Amino acid sequence: MPEAKEIVDVVVGVKGPTSDISLFRNQQQKFAAEQSFQGDKAYIGGTNISTPHKKPRNGKLTTEQKKENQVFYSNRVFVEHIIRVIKIFRVASERFRLHPDTYEQVILTVCGLVRLRIGSLVLPVLS
Repeated sequence: MPEAKEIVDVVVGVKGPTSDISLFRNQQQKFAAEQSFQGDKAYIGGTNISTPHKKPRNGKLTTEQKKENQVFYSNRVFVEHIIRVIKIFRVASERFRLHPDTYEQVILTVCGLVRLRIGSLVLPVLS
């Protein structure tokens, strides 16, 4: 979402090594076909997803491509900040040592706390 004011989707851990683009392709069916996405260089090759220009092997990016990448990353910096806030809780950045069945509950709780922190989750006032 613009300026990262909402966590739209959470992929709860998948066992074993899985690439970002594979996880994205599995989750993409949840969204409308015309929905557009932004991703980093790990998402190159996905449909409806804009990615930064990648430097060709033994080559260089043009000045125009570098400027486009700067604009792209200046819009994406909000997403990276939200990822950083989630990783502060260390559930998403380190090995999970509790029973695997509880991981989903824990990571969704962390995402709820992050939403509360950034102000996208407003709790009702009980009178």
